Order: sequence, then structure tokens, then C-alpha cells
Amino acid sequence: MARRTKRKDAPLGGGNQGLYFGLFLLISLGIFVIFTRFNPPQTIIDYSQFFQSVKDGRIRAVRIKGQVIEGFFKGDGILEPERFRTVIPMDDPELLPLLRSNNITIGGEIISKESSGSFWWVIIISAVLLFLWSSFAKGGGSGGGPGQAMNFGKSRARLHKDITEKKLFKDVAGAEEAKQDLEEVVEFLKNPAKFTELGAKIPKGVLLVGPPGTGKTLLAKAVAGEANVPFFSVSGSEFVEMFVGVGASRVRDLFANGRKKAPAIIFIDELDAVGRARGAGWGGSHDEREQTLNQILVEMDGFDSSEGLILIAATNRPDILDPALTRPGRFDRSVVVDRPDVKAREGILKVHTRKMKLAPHVDLSTIAKGTPGFTGADLANLANEAALKAGRENRKEIYNEDFEFAKDKVMMGPERRSMVMTDEDKLTTAYHEAGHAVTGHFLSLVDPVHKVTIIPRGQALGVTFFLPQNDKYSYIKKKVEENIVMALGGRAAEEIMFGKEYISAGARGDIQQVTRYARNMVCEWGMSDILGPVQYGESDGPIFLAKDISSRKTYSEKTHEAIDEEIKRIITVGYQAAVDMLTEHKDKLIELAEILLEKETLNASEVAEILGPVEKSKNPILDDFRNLYPARIKEITLAESSESTITEDLDV
Repeated sequence: MARRTKRKDAPLGGGNQGLYFGLFLLISLGIFVIFTRFNPPQTIIDYSQFFQSVKDGRIRAVRIKGQVIEGFFKGDGILEPERFRTVIPMDDPELLPLLRSNNITIGGEIISKESSGSFWWVIIISAVLLFLWSSFAKGGGSGGGPGQAMNFGKSRARLHKDITEKKLFKDVAGAEEAKQDLEEVVEFLKNPAKFTELGAKIPKGVLLVGPPGTGKTLLAKAVAGEANVPFFSVSGSEFVEMFVGVGASRVRDLFANGRKKAPAIIFIDELDAVGRARGAGWGGSHDEREQTLNQILVEMDGFDSSEGLILIAATNRPDILDPALTRPGRFDRSVVVDRPDVKAREGILKVHTRKMKLAPHVDLSTIAKGTPGFTGADLANLANEAALKAGRENRKEIYNEDFEFAKDKVMMGPERRSMVMTDEDKLTTAYHEAGHAVTGHFLSLVDPVHKVTIIPRGQALGVTFFLPQNDKYSYIKKKVEENIVMALGGRAAEEIMFGKEYISAGARGDIQQVTRYARNMVCEWGMSDILGPVQYGESDGPIFLAKDISSRKTYSEKTHEAIDEEIKRIITVGYQAAVDMLTEHKDKLIELAEILLEKETLNASEVAEILGPVEKSKNPILDDFRNLYPARIKEITLAESSESTITEDLDV
């Protein structure tokens, strides 16, 4: 086995060892000079020699400290030592008269001026020099590694070339459209002549856009792995330092290193850290961040696409990037890496559980359905939490229950079993959650109830989980109205069972949610029959300018009052519908709440057994459409059957 001589992923532009050794010698010499300047050589003499020197007039000054005498000879300190030290063997009454008769200065004033503070001077200056040495040796600022501080202008990019860590597209689950776009980039790097012979130009830059945790960095590594080219990785924040010009210098060095290794990929993560739009309140033309951005623009214009150097950048804030950076000719392509849908989530779970020992009954499809909005990073965390729980319980396999526990923990926080709830709180929480479950069960468009619990999690005293049948990319009016009824079912159950005087504050989150739904229906989605399909209020600008904390009012006070009245009407109608439904099914409400108080947690099958079977449509719009237009049934069925499905051997 070959012995590894270099640390993998080491930052480029390592420190000059000779320069550091010379700096160390310089500091050592400085300390030696300072010490010898303030602490000249001191010789120890016996008392008889001292006594004779006083008689001979060779002593200039002395300082008596108990039995110790320190002093200065009258010499120049070159041919013989200037300082001396001796010990008085016993009290000598002749010493002071002898010193006075020879006009020798007695006391500590002369010696104090030259040496009393010398020790502290040496300590202070040595500490300063050692601090400077430590700073230079360790490196400063973002991205500084050991021995890097003397190379402020050197790139902090890491070169990934370890074959054992190479990523491929098969390691990236989901994101099929993004992988298709990036496959062409791989072809550019593998076989550029295929395109250049036709007169096509290889893209200089690819911008990966998506929420945090969706796999943008992993995709960039997979492109490099598929093309088998060097991969330079750097964060946008690593360019900027406290010293002016350092960021621009690092950009130049990064692209110079990339050209040397071409064909290669340069990946800049969190591009928004350095690529913010200029002139947006982030400093003048001398701002270090702006100079760094200018240098990136120059470098992207400076390299030819035939060099085989491609810049890939990732950001979750494309709206704040400088337009000069995102224009064609620099970042020619923008690839969206969005949150995975249900099929992609199942694929991601398969990837992250490949090396885990799953029990045969584990259903990743159901887990994927219950995690809408989860990113790849969230799903990786969920799988790891499930494995940790199985390990804590000393089991050899991971069960469905472990994934359910992990999902609840990720979504709502850990269980707070140590929290002591009063009987009143338990009773109120049980009926509150039962109200959500009953209304959600009997409403046709609300997702099926998945689990109900009154065990406190995070900031909630209880939670009712619903299992989405499919991912939501839009909202229909009827479904939003039913979600409002379901969300208000908890408060309605409290009022029915305990009266208005004893309703709790547990509905705070529900009220916030339904108010947001109702406001969007009126102001954003045009779903109000009274105010019509009109948007009320406009956003003032990008959030990074801190201007869109609230939308700009573009309507009259009369319209404002009408909006408030309509929002209140929608919520009131929904609340009354919840009260009517729970009153009709009051016996089911009481039965569910009592069993919930006993068991604390009920799963989907237990809830269905208590509340009875109910039919829920997965595609209500299509069902109604088929009834209205039966001639179109065949076309719709064909369109549905063309949807892609996940196969059992999915490994991406």
C-alpha cells in the first residue's frame, strides 16, 4: 500500500517553511538583544573582593537588599562585567562608612532606573512577539489554515482528488432534471471537441439554485467525479478578509491554479456571500467584497471556454446576486435544485439506508409520504436519528417505529416526558387534538390522520399528524377552506366540551395558521367572492435590503376595512363549520379523547377504528372533472399512466 504523503483536500498555496524559520530566528534574536540590553552580564564576587574594590575606588553604585549587595563597577562593561553581586556574611558596621567615604551611591535609585522594570519589559515584549509569531503560524481570518497567514493572497480552495471519495450521479438521489442539465457539463469536460467542432461554446459557469440542504454541493462533486477532473472547492466567505485586496488576490490565485489543472471544475459555495449586488448599501467602490466580486467578473471574462475550466457556484439567494454575475457569458446556465418530491424522497431514503440494517417490514414509501418539504439533508438526518434510536434500545435492526420517532423528533422536537402536566392540561390537550383528528377525518380533502399524541414535543403540548397523499404544488379553494376548518377543530372542541370561559391558549399556532391562509386567499390568491381576483399589497423589494418586512399598501382605507372584514368572515365561517361537525360527531370526539388520555398516542389504524371508515379522494379535481366531462376520461387516464415510478433497484 502506498504511503500517503500529503493531507487530502489541503488548501492550495501552502506556507513557505524557510520564511517561517527565518521569522522565528528574527524573533529569537530580538528577544536575546532585548534581554541582554536590559539585563547585562552579572558576575558573582566574594565579600572580600568587594571590600577591596570599594577601597580601590572601582565601585560606582550599590544597592543593599538584606544580606545581598548588587552594584555597578566603574568600568565600561566591555573588558570586564559592569554588574556584580555579593553576599554579606555577617553584619559589618564598617561597610556604610566605607561606602560614604568613597562617594559611592547607596540605595536603589540608579539601579532601579536601569533594571527594576527590565524583567517586565522583557516579559511584555516577548509576549507580543510570541503572539505575532502564533498569529503568523496559525493563520488569520476565514479560511486560514496552519502556516497560511503569510499567504494572505493565496487561494483557500481545497483540491479534491482522493479517488476513495469520488462522487457520482448514482450517489445523488432525486434531482433528475438537475442531473440531466449537468450531464451536458460532463460531456463538455470529457469530449469538448464534440461541441467545438460544431461552433458551440462550452458554458463558462453553472449556477445551482435551491434551498439549503438540497444537494447542490453533492451535485457539483458528482459532476467532477463523472468527468474525472480535479475539483476545487471554496466558500464565498473565504475570499473576504480584513485586509484590502486579499479577496481579489485569492480569486486570481484560484483561477490560476484551476488553469494549471485544466480541465477542471471550480466550485464556489454560498456565492451570495461575495456576489451581492453592488450599490445596495454594502459600501462604496473600495469595499473589499465589491473588489472581490469585480475580480471574479474579470476572471470569468478572461478565461476561454476552450481551456476546459468550468465554474460552478451554489446559492440559495439568487435574488440578491449582482446582475453582471448572472448574465449570459458568465453564468450561462441556472440549474434549480428544489426540494425533492415524494418519489425522490423515497429514493434519497434508499440511498441513506443502503448500509443500514432495516427490518423487513420497514416501508420507506410511507416514510417518504410523511415528510413533505424535507430536503436531502433532512432525510439523511432522519435516517441517522432512526438508527441511533435502534442502537439506544440495543436492537440489531431498525424498525418503522424508529423512523416514526425520528420524523417526529426532526419535525417537532424531542419528547418532553419529564414535563409534568396537570390533569386539566392533559384533559384540554386531549380534546383539542381529538378535535383536529375528528374534523380532519371527516373532511374529504384534508389529508388522512396519521398519528395523534398528547406527549409534549418542542413547544407543543400535543400534535396531530396528517399523512399527505401527494406533494402540494398549488392550493385549491375548497382544500384551503377545509384546512381552516380542521385547524380550528381544536379550539371548537374545547368550546363544545368546556364552554367559552375555559378555552385554552393552545390554539395560538392554529389561529396564526388560519389567519395566514385567509389573508393569502383574499390578498394573494384572489379567492374572495366579495373582493374578487385582485392582489392587495405589493412587496417593496429584496429582503436583504430590509424593505419587505411588510408589504406596501396600495389600496384605500375603505378597501383595507373590506379586507379585514373578509378575512374575519372566512375564519368565522370555518370555525362555525368545525363546531357544527364536532357537535354532530360529539360521541366520536369524546371516545377518541378518552382513549387518547389512556394511551397518550394513537396511530392511523387506531384512529380509523374509533372514527369509522371514510372515503378520501386523492385527486378530487380529476374526479369531478371526469363526472362533468366523461369524454375526456381516456385522455386523463393516459396522462396519469405516463408518470414515472420508482423501481425497486433504484440506487440514485
